[in-house]
Amino acid sequence: MDAPQPVPADDEHPRERQRGPVTLRRERSDETTTTDQRLLDSRGPSDWVHTDPWRVLRIQAEFVEGFGALAEVPRAVTVFGSARTKREDREYQLGRDIGGALARAGFATITGGGPGTMEAVNRGCSEAGGLSIGLGIELPFEQGLNPWVDLGVNFRYFFARKTMFIKYSQAFICLPGGFGTLDELFEALTLVQTKKVTKFPVVLFGTEYWGGLYDWLRDSVMKHGKIGDKDLALLHVTDDIDDAVRVVEEAYQAWSDAH
Repeated sequence: MDAPQPVPADDEHPRERQRGPVTLRRERSDETTTTDQRLLDSRGPSDWVHTDPWRVLRIQAEFVEGFGALAEVPRAVTVFGSARTKREDREYQLGRDIGGALARAGFATITGGGPGTMEAVNRGCSEAGGLSIGLGIELPFEQGLNPWVDLGVNFRYFFARKTMFIKYSQAFICLPGGFGTLDELFEALTLVQTKKVTKFPVVLFGTEYWGGLYDWLRDSVMKHGKIGDKDLALLHVTDDIDDAVRVVEEAYQAWSDAH
């Protein structure tokens, strides 16, 4: 069978070439090699591994690995907090206590897997016999997963990691933290507010630390009509570990009853 002849170029039928599902027309159709040729030819530059199409495959791989690793994780709570917390700080012991309390209540704990408060929560959970999970991120200035992580997954991309925090958690508890903690906090609130995820509680642990933020949301953001009463009610501020665990347990029970 003769090979199909190229369509003559004119205004309605410009010269074209197919590259899989992609159509190349006019001067873009002058490519002289095929995808198979480029795949099988090992010669030439290696900068293709840094191109956007290749990054898409890496992103896909991160989701596949994350879903595979966490698919059978039992009910879990994500706890956020500062990587800068020192082991001698009061907040470190607080993190250990919260991790232990969640483990005794039957929840796995998920953290960012790093040092500081994250390490403290993983440590408390592991010491109490719970499943301690760390979702690390590739950063130029942090160490790898802390030694108290029982199940760890490292990510290149923040958005893939954030998906895992949301997908496999029944609640968020935020201890004092910086930009990373604030980022995760407001992303979770936005997803719940816009009903992108099933409602789950967000606990701000530490009234002295979080009180100013809560007051600003109530007295400025809500006062100017940017959020409503129901939005502010998504947050629960407390200093009591038993109270935080109670909020998590009640929300999980309500979710369980509905499903």
